[in-house]
Amino acid sequence: MTLNCAIIDDEPLAVELLSSYVKRTPFLNLTGGYNSAVSAIKALRERPVDILFLDIQMPELSGLEFAKILPNETRIVFTTAFSEYALEGYERDALGYLLKPISYENFVKVAQKALDWYTRISKIDNYHRDRFMFIKSDYKLVRINFDDILYIEGLKDYVRIYLENGEKIMSLMNMKTLEDYLPRPEFLRTHRSFIVHMHKVKLIDRMRFVFGDVYIPISDSYKDSINDVLDRYTLA
Repeated sequence: MTLNCAIIDDEPLAVELLSSYVKRTPFLNLTGGYNSAVSAIKALRERPVDILFLDIQMPELSGLEFAKILPNETRIVFTTAFSEYALEGYERDALGYLLKPISYENFVKVAQKALDWYTRISKIDNYHRDRFMFIKSDYKLVRINFDDILYIEGLKDYVRIYLENGEKIMSLMNMKTLEDYLPRPEFLRTHRSFIVHMHKVKLIDRMRFVFGDVYIPISDSYKDSINDVLDRYTLA
């Protein structure tokens, strides 16, 4: 498997260094290097990459701001000279974080993590064709058809899956694991505590998904990705 990647950093030497690292890594293919997020917008929207090595501190548009408008299929590795940005980077669901000066050893560790993630997702995509999964619940394995799911709620270390027939299934699992498994954009994270089955949405009220008497919020962290999907199907 080969992963396409791009680099954005306002320091030309940083772009040059990371470009040399990409060329040394057999499973990476560099599609572009940019000295600002603004200059990369058009190219990355027309031709999304698998991995974006993205500097956080940049003029005009910061890496954290730019991350909000990237296509969902692009995974981010943040790069910065300031360690205090690490937590915020991971809150953006970054695949990794590289602290400058970046060694090739650290670079290839993150690249390998990306390869492992995409390999796992590729296998999951094959499972998606069967349109079901098995979930552990109360020492049993329960089969759940994707088409039966309305939405999913995260409850600390557990998830609760709400089905169309009114059944609720609890499982010891974190939301990120389930989010990565379910097909996108059919299932989208709307909030740190909710995943919604977009095919089952019949009403949106004040940017909240409505399922009967349940109103599911859309948090700021996920608003852009939700709007991207809604814009495709909304007639002005």
